[in-house]
Amino acid sequence: MMSTWLWGAVLIAAVWAAHWGAEQLGEPLGKLRSRWGLTQVAGAALVGIAAASPEIGINATSALKRVADIGLGTMLGSNIIAIPMVVTTAYIASRQPQLGKPNQAEAGEDQEAHTRHRQQRFMRIERDAVTVQAIPYIAIVAVVALLALPAPWRGLQPIDGWIMLAVYGAYLAQAIFRGRQPGQATQWSQEEIAIAIAGILALAIGAYSTVTATENIVAAIGISEIIGGLFITAPMAMLPELFATWSITRSGQITAATASVIGDHAVTMTVAFFPLALATVSISNLPLFITNLVFVALVPTAYAVFIHWGTPEHGFALWQVLALDSLVLIYLVIVLWGVLNGI
Repeated sequence: MMSTWLWGAVLIAAVWAAHWGAEQLGEPLGKLRSRWGLTQVAGAALVGIAAASPEIGINATSALKRVADIGLGTMLGSNIIAIPMVVTTAYIASRQPQLGKPNQAEAGEDQEAHTRHRQQRFMRIERDAVTVQAIPYIAIVAVVALLALPAPWRGLQPIDGWIMLAVYGAYLAQAIFRGRQPGQATQWSQEEIAIAIAGILALAIGAYSTVTATENIVAAIGISEIIGGLFITAPMAMLPELFATWSITRSGQITAATASVIGDHAVTMTVAFFPLALATVSISNLPLFITNLVFVALVPTAYAVFIHWGTPEHGFALWQVLALDSLVLIYLVIVLWGVLNGI
């Protein structure tokens, strides 16, 4: 039997394979965004399909292998820790004296403004990140709570999955219609199509291996599947996204680097919710589930409040970045020393 350390290595490799596959889907979806004339914030709702495809694959595999709690834990855990970590990574990357020149005028700021914001220890984010992304995402979380928590229908049922697919359709539609600009002509080469197909294969193999590795790790160390999803798979699945955030921020697209994580989460809580709901997942630990769902809603709420009302300009000051990070620490304290100790 493979050791825990070896399965850990498999998990790392599998997560990176899944994210590599997802990146290959990002280019075709990015071209769709250009063709449809979407701003970077509105386009994040579409491109989020590629960013969230590892979670979709993990959840689908978890449902097929009848270890749906791994997918549930990964879905909830990644939606709590990713926003603070992405904002922190973008903030650090934006402290560089020079950023790349963005491709579109709305995607960044001029060098004079960037220099002033560095001196103010401030990272500017476009207001649309709140109105087009964060607020609808918080509404999505509220719908999940309404579907999963009430006692008569507690848990995830197949009808819930279909409802969440419809919710994602509404979310995507509002983002598209609120963020339209003149479109651009685009085309795909045979090489791009081949790379996208290779990406889908890598995504499928990576997702299957991720779930298998997590399943074996939690069995070896004697923890529940949902805890493994929360504290093993979710953090690992988030790491590649931080490298992408750094690169996008350094290119000058600061809003795109931070808003895309909301689009990613919107897909995770709707499209990636679907395979788990089809598998009919019961809630075995209600206090843990409620705690996670509260923080899934609290983190984007803090994100929206800090951008919209925290400073004279829209964005994050250093203290706001640290306050957002502190929510992760509070979450860990409550779960590890509160909820789990009570079991």
